[in-house]
Formats: sequence, structure tokens, C-alpha cells
Amino acid sequence: MPLQEPFCSPFLAVSGDVLIVADRPAYAYEPRHRSRPRRPGHFSPYRRLFATPGARAFTAGNLLARLPMGMFSVSAVMMIAGSRGSYALAGAVTATGLAVTALVAPWTARLVDRHGQARVAVPATAVAVLGSLALLLCVRYGAPDWTLFAAYAATATTPNTGGMSRARWAHLHRGDPAAQHTANSFEQAADELCFMLGPVAAAFLCTALFPEAGTLTGAILLMTGVLIFAAQRATEPPVAPRTTTTRSPLRLPGVPALLAVFLATGGVFGSMEVVTLAFADGLGQGAAAGPVLALQAAGSCVAGLLYGSARPAAHPHRRLLVCVAAMTLLMSAPLLAASTGSLAAVAGALLLAGAATAPTMVTGMTLLQRVVPRAQLNEGMTLAVTAILGGIAAGAATGGWLAEHTHPASGYAAPVAAAAAALLLCLRTRPQGTAKAPPS
Repeated sequence: MPLQEPFCSPFLAVSGDVLIVADRPAYAYEPRHRSRPRRPGHFSPYRRLFATPGARAFTAGNLLARLPMGMFSVSAVMMIAGSRGSYALAGAVTATGLAVTALVAPWTARLVDRHGQARVAVPATAVAVLGSLALLLCVRYGAPDWTLFAAYAATATTPNTGGMSRARWAHLHRGDPAAQHTANSFEQAADELCFMLGPVAAAFLCTALFPEAGTLTGAILLMTGVLIFAAQRATEPPVAPRTTTTRSPLRLPGVPALLAVFLATGGVFGSMEVVTLAFADGLGQGAAAGPVLALQAAGSCVAGLLYGSARPAAHPHRRLLVCVAAMTLLMSAPLLAASTGSLAAVAGALLLAGAATAPTMVTGMTLLQRVVPRAQLNEGMTLAVTAILGGIAAGAATGGWLAEHTHPASGYAAPVAAAAAALLLCLRTRPQGTAKAPPS
């Protein structure tokens, strides 16, 4: 006989002939704390970035290959100076290698654009590794000095691994400026981290093990990393067709002006390093110069990561103006701190000044990617790196001259002047239209 009156219980409700199983009590109380939707954190753009299939694998290989970039020059100087007793010879060898790299690197990048990353990067890296091993053997067995120059010059075929990684991000996230902004920020932070850890690792290996340990370890890491990177064929950008009307990136509108900004920015890096070394040595604290310079790289690394998590402005040229203006302003902090004669004050100022360099580099690379066609992206970014290296060399010479012929604290005027020159060049630069990439 059906029940005429409804029957209720905390978990059952009977009405008529129907038995209803409730998923919660009818009188259940509401929880005191309701679950709130999780807000995206500062680094959620990076989580989305590395959710891309294959991104973690090629990034791991690229970081492994990029770390030796901060090791080779320090390792070569310590190895040659320790064996031959001449810092002048060691400096001349590394300077020659830098000059040859500035000439060879754009050609290597052009081959990468024409034939693909894997087909060119692996043999080019093999030649560079053989050059490093030849340098090691020449130093170890007392070969004539000219062989050191020849061996180190062979390392100039090292491909621009950072540029190849940026090209992969640009291919994977074409049409998504926000993702490309985050990727460029991550790559710049990775550059800063590698150039911060590389010299430390090189100095430790050369002193704790044997003088050739830094060069040997760097060569192994470079070859292993490039092999892992090149094996990730699914994320490799396809080779874009080239036509007879394809021009060198140097002849594209807007590129020479951007390269001039990169050249001046390199002057900031080069002068800051030499002047800080001279300032610390003048205070009798030369051993502390390395950690002090690492603070600038640390500030730049953190700023780059935070900059990548922010939404980019609509106009990258305006962004570049703001970033370079901020860099010019913040570069005056070490100059003011040096006037106090305190290395601790300079260290804090360098940490602050470094916060503007990564955003400047990220925005400059973003503009370059918009101006240069995809078929020439590696070559364009390698030209930017070459301009930075040229600026580093010029800045080091200028800062060294000021530090030697004036008071060491006055040398900090060199990075301020270089940043101001970058700002003036940026003001004269007009934003160009985005280069249309060929269909993939």
C-alpha cells in the first residue's frame, strides 16, 4: 500500500511509490569556507608555455647547450694563463675568438635558416667542440702560441642556441603575441642564469680539478645539449622557401636601427663588468667582484621572469622606449653608489640596475621578430647577438680606459653614457610593420 504522507530522512525521501536517494542531507549545513576559484599566479603564463608538447624536451637540451657559453672564455683564460703564465696571451686568444665569432656566427645562422636546425647545428657544434679539444691539447702539451689562436678560432662555428630556441617558440606560438612575449622573457632569463652560473662553474672546475677541466666539461655539455635539442624534430621550425628577392636582414627597414640599440646596450654590459672589477680591486676586494656582478645578472633574471608574466603592451616600440629610459635612469644608481666608496652599496645598486636590462632585451628581440621574416629569423637574431658582443667589446675598452685614467668610481659613467646612447637611438627609431612570414 503506497504511503500517503511523504517520509523524509537525512539521506532518503519517499513520496508515493518513489524512493529518492539524496546525495546530501536535506538539512545539511553549508560549509563555513566556500571554495573559491583559484586565481592565476604570476607564473601561470610559464605553465601554459611549457604545456606545449615537446617544449620541455627542447628547452632542457638548449639549456644544457647554453650553459657552456658562460664557461668557455673564463676556462680558456684560466687554462692559458695558468700554463703559459701570461694573461696578455690569454686575453688575446679569447679576443680573437670573439672577433671570429662575430664574423662566422651570422653565416652559420643563415645556413640554419636555409637547411634546418638539426642538419646544420650538429655538424657546426662538432667543429666547435673539436676546436675546444684542440685548444686543450695545445695548452696541455705546450704547442706554439699560434696554435692556440687557430684552435680557439675554430670554436666560432658554435650555433646560436638561444636564437634557435627563440625561433622554435616563434613557430609554435605564431599568431599569439602574449605567448611569444612570455617565451622571449624566459629565454632572456635563461641567458642571464647561464652567464651567471657559467663563470662560477668554470672557475670551480679549473681550480678544484685541473686547469683543463672547465674547457673539457663545457665541450661535453655543449655537444650533449645540441644533440638532445636537435633530436626534438617535432618542434623544429620548417625551412621556409627563399626567393631570389630575399634580402639580407641588414637591408630590411628597421633592422639597422634595432641593431644599433643592441650595440649600445652591449656597451652597458661590457663597461659595467670591467668598471666593477676595477672598482673592487681599487678597494682591495677584488675577490668579491664576481659575486657583485652576479647580483646584476640575478636582478636581470628575476625581472625578466616577472616581465614575461605580465601582459605585454600593444605597441612594442613604445615598450622599448620605456624600457631603455628605465635602464638609463637605473644605470645612474651604481654611479651614485660608487661615490660613497662602498662595495656593498654598489652591489645593491647593481641588483637594482639589472632589473631594467632583461625587459629591454626581451622587447628588442620581440621587435626584431616582427620585422624579420620567419625564413631569416635565426640570422636576424644572431646579428643582434653579434651587435651585443661588439658593444660589450667597445664598452669594456671604454670603461677600462676611464677606470685607469680617472678614479675607478668615475668609470660608472660609461654604462650611463651607453644607456643614454641607446635611448637616443631608440628615439630616432620608427616602428616598422610586421614582416609577413611565408606560409608554413
